[in-house]
Amino acid sequence: MLEPHANGAEDILRVEKVTVSFSGFKAIDDLNFTVKRGELRVVIGPNGAGKSTLLDVITGKVRPTTGRVLFRNRELTRMREQAIARLGIGRKFQTPNIFKSLTVLENLMLAQKAMRGVAATLTAVFAGNGKSRAFEVLETIGLAAKAHRKAAVLAHGEKQWLELGMVMAQDPDLLLVDEPVAGMTPRESERTGELLMAMARKHTLIVIEHDMTFVRQIATMITVLDEGKILCEGTVNEVQNNAKVIEVYLGQDKGLHADDSQAICSVR
Repeated sequence: MLEPHANGAEDILRVEKVTVSFSGFKAIDDLNFTVKRGELRVVIGPNGAGKSTLLDVITGKVRPTTGRVLFRNRELTRMREQAIARLGIGRKFQTPNIFKSLTVLENLMLAQKAMRGVAATLTAVFAGNGKSRAFEVLETIGLAAKAHRKAAVLAHGEKQWLELGMVMAQDPDLLLVDEPVAGMTPRESERTGELLMAMARKHTLIVIEHDMTFVRQIATMITVLDEGKILCEGTVNEVQNNAKVIEVYLGQDKGLHADDSQAICSVR
């Protein structure tokens, strides 16, 4: 059974003793990681810490060498990517993956969970089925005024929001978002944070990000990875004042300072 927490929430995702080795190199090393239902969890860490590999394992893109992954008490470890997606896990990659020759609205309709097969999906697009749900998503991502514009003409940030909308349209229980504000302006980053926090009211999110200003905007709980292991977990204040975290990662952010006396986050 899913494990309840003190606040009544349950673990929607459990990564148990997972190791991923590539030619002897451990990208993930005996990792235990849990996320509660309804949580917005941010994962940070230096390059090569295992952040994207963790998402690859959850979605079935990479098979762990040892250990297992459970989603809503279903083991994912040997399942195919498509089967995992159908269980309710959606992923947004760093580079927008949209259909540039189609309109914003058509992109959302293509992504809707109920549509199966290219021919049936394209027919549904032009028949008008599913428009109600698509316009709901358009309002959420702030692109309703551009519904009938080609996706190719959108600004970089708008393309990122469109792909977030495409993931939303599939109505997953768990959304995995990889570096959503890469290449964005400060205003676009702020808007993206607002969007993710709005999405978190209906979905569970795991967000990987390097931009600490953005992390401070959205995070309530942060997991810090280093060399494939959890270095620390805690609130924003706990993490940014942890001496070991600053040493391996956050010290690169000139807006932070080390205070060894406030290293209150449990190091694993």
